[in-house]
Amino acid sequence: MLTTQALHHPSNLYGGRLTIDPEAIATNWRLLESRTGPATECAAAIKADGYGTGQDKAAPALFETGCRTFFVAVPTEAVALRQIVPEAVIYVLDGLFPDTSEHFLNHDIRPVLGSLAELEEWAGLCKAAGKSLDAAVHVDTGIHRLGLSPEEFRTAMTDKGLLGPFRPSLIMSHLACGSTPDHPMNRRQLDFFTEITGPFAGIPRSLANSAGVLMGEDYHFDMVRPGIALYGGQAIESKPNPMTPVAKVEARIMIVRDVPEGDTIGYGATQTARRPLKNAVVAAGYADGMLRRASSTDERPGGFGMIGGYKAPILGRISMDMITLDVTDVPEHLLRRGAYVEMLGPQVAAADLAAYAETIDYEYLTSLGRRFERVYGPLT
Repeated sequence: MLTTQALHHPSNLYGGRLTIDPEAIATNWRLLESRTGPATECAAAIKADGYGTGQDKAAPALFETGCRTFFVAVPTEAVALRQIVPEAVIYVLDGLFPDTSEHFLNHDIRPVLGSLAELEEWAGLCKAAGKSLDAAVHVDTGIHRLGLSPEEFRTAMTDKGLLGPFRPSLIMSHLACGSTPDHPMNRRQLDFFTEITGPFAGIPRSLANSAGVLMGEDYHFDMVRPGIALYGGQAIESKPNPMTPVAKVEARIMIVRDVPEGDTIGYGATQTARRPLKNAVVAAGYADGMLRRASSTDERPGGFGMIGGYKAPILGRISMDMITLDVTDVPEHLLRRGAYVEMLGPQVAAADLAAYAETIDYEYLTSLGRRFERVYGPLT
């Protein structure tokens, strides 16, 4: 039996449209790659279905433009990616789950070993095979999530009885505060990573995420692993975003109506019309990834949409299936029933929406479009 996700309906049956431009993803990779030196490989984080853009479209675009190494979060993502880019190097950031080593070997997937138990298990496989099997080793430099402690790392890397023939294909760590380059944590992690991996400089090293790429060559080492910047997101909060937008969300106008001064709009009556208003109700809501926290109240503004170059602020609460916009100052001819309103895209940056929702653009991009028509091509 076909699910609704397996069907593609006529365009006019959808409440909204999500357009994704794979070439823009490739353009962003080329820009980031140009920021690194010739000795540094530019890889790509493509977890969470390519940050919501579609792994099956993003991965070929990246591979064709020159990307050869990919990072995903979990093994299922890696197995699917192997079918899409059979010649790529694929790392699994969440590491080696129990009883999964056979799948890693069968699909030529490399775990990022983030604990002593994982390292011991993988080293045991190498001993049994009589050769080193490719895997990365993650050392924790201060974020305190995954990764061997510095003491575990130093001991393990010098204990031939533990490692046997295993030699990591990559040593990596992860920045905790890259989005704020002036944070002292960045320099502490850089210095610590340089120091602790110095004796093993013959093994490729990687520290930089998207922000690390943009922070300069000190952070680049042998490989950088950009993620959010590839998908148009803002990696560094305090600087203009140099990346090209890759996604656009448009929602259809269902109705335009008048709201008298003093009346309230939406659930909870949290927004009051302070003048006679005209509002447009569009067919998108938090079920489509338009986060409820970007709602507007009498005390604080919310997000906004764009209609023909005119800003249309959100009125009241975002509900599951609908958003109400203030279109009082939008020309009448743009307010046709069924017309599209840009809710995210070149005119409505995900980082801007995220600020209203008190979150980050990662959450927007990975939540979008479960019910929208999905189209691949330029964001015209």
